[in-house]
Amino acid sequence: MSRMFTSILMIGSLGYIAYRNRFRIINLLLASRWLRRVTVGSIMSFPMVKNKMMQAVFGRLSEW
Repeated sequence: MSRMFTSILMIGSLGYIAYRNRFRIINLLLASRWLRRVTVGSIMSFPMVKNKMMQAVFGRLSEW
């Protein structure tokens, strides 16, 4: 029981620290050209994210 509680506490602490430093983590990921390509490529593979990005960049295109 104590081991499980310790694991949950450690995961929660790491999640909290990652949340507090999320912008620093993002800047580290985007600092390297190779990591930037991998990160952006993996994020753009999600259809919902890709659609939102395309709408934000190009707006709604009217159909002919």
